[in-house]
Amino acid sequence: MENILFGDIQKQAEQLKKRFEDYHNNLHLWYERNSLNYVNFPLKKMKFPEEWMKDKKFNPFYVLKRRKQIAKSVSKSIVSKKYIPNPPFVKKIPKPNGGTREISIYQIQDSAVSYRTYKNLLSKNKHRFSSLTYAYRNDRNIHFAIQDISQEIMSVPRIFVAEFDFSDFFGSINHEYLFEQLSNNGFLVSESELHIIKAFLSDRKKGIPLGTSISLFLANVVCWKLDRRLEDEGIRFARYADDTIIWSKEYSKISKAFDIISDFSKEAKININYTKSDGISLLKKTGMPSEFFNSKEFIEFLGYKISTDKVSIKDKSIDHIKSHIAYLLYNKLIQPLKQSPTPLSNLPVLGMDKNFLSALMEVRRYLYGNLTEITLKKYMNGTYKVLSFKGIMSFYPLINDVEQLKELDNWLICTILNILELRRNLLIGIFPRDFDPQQFPFGYDKDILIEHCRNTVIKGTKGLLEIPSFLRIHNALKLGLINEGIVRVMNPHSGYYR
Repeated sequence: MENILFGDIQKQAEQLKKRFEDYHNNLHLWYERNSLNYVNFPLKKMKFPEEWMKDKKFNPFYVLKRRKQIAKSVSKSIVSKKYIPNPPFVKKIPKPNGGTREISIYQIQDSAVSYRTYKNLLSKNKHRFSSLTYAYRNDRNIHFAIQDISQEIMSVPRIFVAEFDFSDFFGSINHEYLFEQLSNNGFLVSESELHIIKAFLSDRKKGIPLGTSISLFLANVVCWKLDRRLEDEGIRFARYADDTIIWSKEYSKISKAFDIISDFSKEAKININYTKSDGISLLKKTGMPSEFFNSKEFIEFLGYKISTDKVSIKDKSIDHIKSHIAYLLYNKLIQPLKQSPTPLSNLPVLGMDKNFLSALMEVRRYLYGNLTEITLKKYMNGTYKVLSFKGIMSFYPLINDVEQLKELDNWLICTILNILELRRNLLIGIFPRDFDPQQFPFGYDKDILIEHCRNTVIKGTKGLLEIPSFLRIHNALKLGLINEGIVRVMNPHSGYYR
């Protein structure tokens, strides 16, 4: 056990160390880029995680130096059944709709114990879980759920759906109900694992800590009876943690599902969030008449928008993507001109606006990850056989709404044109004698700008100024999806994007 725990502690600490080093390196690059465009740009200021100030064993650099002693001490306490995790650092994360969510951050050695216990429990018991539950498993993920839902919904012109969401799911779980499910449903749990589970729950009367691995397994255990009851009734569903969507061609079955959900809520003492739950609806094709009072033309699930004929990015996610791109463009093209005096480095010279180049590269990085236009084209023509997709679009490998992507491309070029016009007017006012308002990229219409950007060569490289495209990265993702499957093309952090 000591050797296994030693490896887990090292792995956890190395991951945290790398995350901090990546933050440090990105902060330095950000400072280097911006200090050229601003007068008296503030010195870069390193920030350290709050929990590092609370105890040294949150700090990966400290833990890596002492991992052998820590592993020996913790493994000894587990063997003697005296193990109790140290109090976690509780971080409050704002929710999109108001309020906060509490995340428990455990010390590295406790996080390693939680991770190892989760891995062991999952490897022994994942066959016990329903194939229609997709959260917190190494054989299921968000995109599998979307694929299964969309394939069934798109096979019919109309279908009954029921959508449910629970209030404070993790924080409300009844311990007595949890252990009852754990002991009565064939789960394989050793005495040592049971002791560790109880140790992680010992600081609370109800609920399980959100933010540690062991809770992921327990969350699925709590819903085991719910899943089994739905399956016994022959009801199709998809559950991702506390988000559940159910569908059926028969109204009687969808009504039965409502009763099952309601009974589970009472037994497990987890309240249904009726403000976020749409209940039972008739999902139908656009324009199709309906005799059912509550009808809709799409459902939203895990960042996707699904209708009977297409899979799209949901509206709130589109708003977020647009807002972030607009921020990137404003930050690179307009904000540097708002200071006085404005550095000459912001002045375009001989048809080369380095701020414009920087803005396009930021947008491309956001959409594509670390991929370039040249890389994408080589992948599409078969020169490159495998790519790693990590941009925002890799969170949506299953969309097939081409019209939505075309609209986003059109929005992007129109936004770029509007910001370039604003930048042009500001430059005329700031540098009336030195600025040529007719030079590239100013005063171009949409098609000419796109073509010019595509063909411009910078230091012998073509494509650096090419305007990024939602449709282009989607086509590359689609090719990867067909050739390699969902897991190979999806963003590895898809499960955290919610």
